[in-house]
Amino acid sequence: MVAHFGGALGALVSFGPLGFVAPLIAYLARGQQSPTVRAHALAALNFQILWSIIAFVLLFVSWCLLFLPSIAVVVIQILFGIIAGIKANEGTPYRYPMTANFIK
Repeated sequence: MVAHFGGALGALVSFGPLGFVAPLIAYLARGQQSPTVRAHALAALNFQILWSIIAFVLLFVSWCLLFLPSIAVVVIQILFGIIAGIKANEGTPYRYPMTANFIK
């Protein structure tokens, strides 16, 4: 029972990747004492390992897809802000690229 509920709790707390921890502990701690406990712990462990890997990969891909474009946006803001500042210092008017005229 601990292997199954612990796996679910571990997945809930870690948002997926650590669901295998409780079944592994149950397997190592009690797996040699009872064939029934061993079977349940092994089933939970195999299930949680697979879904922990899937969760980890999806979390990593999601992080890359969301975080890396955010970095690009900030770099663009900084880069064009510096360029505009240099142009203003030279006395040259500068028009920001990729802009919308919200205020006129």
